[in-house]
Amino acid sequence: MRKIVAREEYCIGCRLCEIHCQVKHSSSRKIIKAFRDERDRMVSGVQVERSGYVSFALQCRHCHDADCIQACITGAMQKDPETGAVICDEQRCVGCWTCIMVCPAGAVRAGKDRTAVSKCDLCLDAGFPVCISNCPNEAIVLEDDAQE
Repeated sequence: MRKIVAREEYCIGCRLCEIHCQVKHSSSRKIIKAFRDERDRMVSGVQVERSGYVSFALQCRHCHDADCIQACITGAMQKDPETGAVICDEQRCVGCWTCIMVCPAGAVRAGKDRTAVSKCDLCLDAGFPVCISNCPNEAIVLEDDAQE
């Protein structure tokens, strides 16, 4: 499986990864319309963490043995059999936040309506993660996972 890896030595904290993730997951998928009309309903699957001069993009690691899948009481957290990506079925999620508590990366967050969680979905429907394709410094890359 391929995984998204943040390279903090290249991250300048511009947050373009967050912006493009929000727009990609918005209803309109248009940057101006999304931020003008949907700002309160958008949640990014990636979040830029910053401490002093160091910043990096934080998103789901799509763990091989994902704690969030084991902890999910409804089975909403599942591993995609083809890609190995950890995906949340928002229709099955009841917002118990157990997955948020057990995520070792801190990459699972409350979703836009706070009834389901939000996390990186690897942009599986787009074919390639928008956070990677829109990072100006190549601070986010796709690498092969050695655990396969």
